[in-house]
Amino acid sequence: MLWRGRRQSENIEDRRGMRIGRTAGIGGIGLVAVYLISMYFGVDPAVLLSGVQTSQVGSGPAGSEPYVETATEAERRQRIAVVLADTEDVWGTVMKEMQGNYSAPRLVLFSGAVDSACGLAKSAMGPFYCPADERVFIDLSFFDEMEQRLGAGGDFAQAYVLAHEVGHHVQNLMGISQRIQELRQRVDEIEGNQLSVRLELQADCYAGLWARHAEQTSAILEPGDIEEALGAASAVGDDRLQRAASGQVVPDSFTHGSSEQRARWFRNGFDNGTLEACDTFKQAEL
Repeated sequence: MLWRGRRQSENIEDRRGMRIGRTAGIGGIGLVAVYLISMYFGVDPAVLLSGVQTSQVGSGPAGSEPYVETATEAERRQRIAVVLADTEDVWGTVMKEMQGNYSAPRLVLFSGAVDSACGLAKSAMGPFYCPADERVFIDLSFFDEMEQRLGAGGDFAQAYVLAHEVGHHVQNLMGISQRIQELRQRVDEIEGNQLSVRLELQADCYAGLWARHAEQTSAILEPGDIEEALGAASAVGDDRLQRAASGQVVPDSFTHGSSEQRARWFRNGFDNGTLEACDTFKQAEL
C-alpha cells in the first residue's frame, strides 16, 4: 500500500499506556468480541472475561505512563492514520452523493485494555467499533496476532481491518445497525445469527467499496494488496475459526460469515463500488 507522505487523520486518540480507573462488566460489542477472539485463538471465553482486571484495569485512580513505541509501532500508527484519512475522504464523498453528511469516527489506540461506552475490553478481544461513542478501538499489537496466528500479514490486511470497522460506523450512521438490533430481538437465535452475518458481510463489502474509491482517487494499491485483504477476510471466516478452535463447524452459529463469503463480499464491494451492491439484506442467498 502506498501511504508515505500522504495525509494522516487527526481523528485519533492515543490512550496507550493509560491506566483504567474503574472496573466494570463487558457489554455490547465487548461480549461479541470475547466470543470471537475465543474462536480466533482457542481461548476459553471465561478466561478473557476474568482477565479484564489486569494491571492496566483496576479500582485505583486513573492515570497514564509515558508510552514508548517501537519503530514498528510508529510505522503502523502512521500508516493506519493514513488509512483512516482515506476512509474519511471516501465516505465523505459517498455520503454527500446520497445528500447526507458524514461524521467520521474517532480511532482510539490502546494497549492492554481500554474503557469504552460499550464496556471494558482487553487487547485479546481484537479491534472493535462501539456505536455508543462512535469510536473504533485498536491495539496495534493485534496485527502481530493476525500475522502469526491467522496467517494474515501485510499492510493492506491491516487496512482491511480498519476499513471493516469503519464500515460498521457507516452502518450506524445509516440506521442499519439499530434496525438489525431491533429485528434480532424479535427472532430466535439462529435467525438472529443470520442477521448478524448479513451485517458483517455488508461491513466487508463496505471495506471493498472503500478500497475501490481510494484507488480511483489516490492510487493507493500495490501488487498483491487486494490478495492481502482477501486473505485477511478469509482468515476470520467463522468456519475457519471454528475448525481451528474445536475441529467442528456449526453453520447455524455463524455470526460473521464463512471464509468464502467474507472474501467474496469484500471483492464484491471492490469490483462494484456502490452501496447498492453491498446491500446484503436484499439477497436471498449470501
